[in-house]
Amino acid sequence: MTRAAYANEVTNKTTPALALRHVTKRHGAGDAAVTALDQVSLSIPRGTFTAVMGPSGSGKSTLLHCAAGLDRPDSGSVVLDGYELTDADETALTRLRRERMGFVFQSFNLVPTLTVAQNVALPLEFAGRRADPRQVRGLLARLGLGDRIDHRPAELSGGQQQRVAIARAMLSQPAIVFADEPTGALDTQAAREVLGILREAVSGTGQTIVMVTHDPVAASYADAVVFFADGRIVDTMSRPDAAAVAARMAGLSAPAGRSGGAR
Repeated sequence: MTRAAYANEVTNKTTPALALRHVTKRHGAGDAAVTALDQVSLSIPRGTFTAVMGPSGSGKSTLLHCAAGLDRPDSGSVVLDGYELTDADETALTRLRRERMGFVFQSFNLVPTLTVAQNVALPLEFAGRRADPRQVRGLLARLGLGDRIDHRPAELSGGQQQRVAIARAMLSQPAIVFADEPTGALDTQAAREVLGILREAVSGTGQTIVMVTHDPVAASYADAVVFFADGRIVDTMSRPDAAAVAARMAGLSAPAGRSGGAR
């Protein structure tokens, strides 16, 4: 390995997957303005699973949107995989989302007329890249969908559809996967299976995942939990268990005067 290559490898390992510095985001204007994020600083190491929790209106979804470049902060900086998002134009942000980020949402967002394999390959197609069919098949097999490759979403259970969405998010091996309530539409067993897959993606392949959730059991699969209230980080917890997370959430009251503002 050359000295330059070694330096790049060291930099990639030590640079956070995601860093927010003094990020502030407001919704609305004048007397109706709501501060969704208030001088938030957060660093997410590579190869980790972080859960973000907080009462309704605490700003956790706004955090995810700003971190993914889906929304622009009013001040502060967001750096993803070494790329500054704050000043990037829409073309650059679109490219970064396609090449550096994966997304898993509560709604599966699968195209009903496409097969499982076609849905998984779709983001690469949009990016002008051709998916390797062997890679698609291998990924789906690892997720327990090897016999569902040619099925369409309506032929799958909710848990299977969410696994397709996870495969779609991970096929390009993005720097970070953002998951917004990924188990909210699933029953207990399917949710457990999906969370196990996310956990394995971190432990087995070094993926970085940031998950917004309201569920203490889901948060217990993470390496760390970041608790939000009133647009600020109020606590963190390493190696969480569901009971401890639930107890901490019970101690966080919903922010006053922010209903319908921050998310």
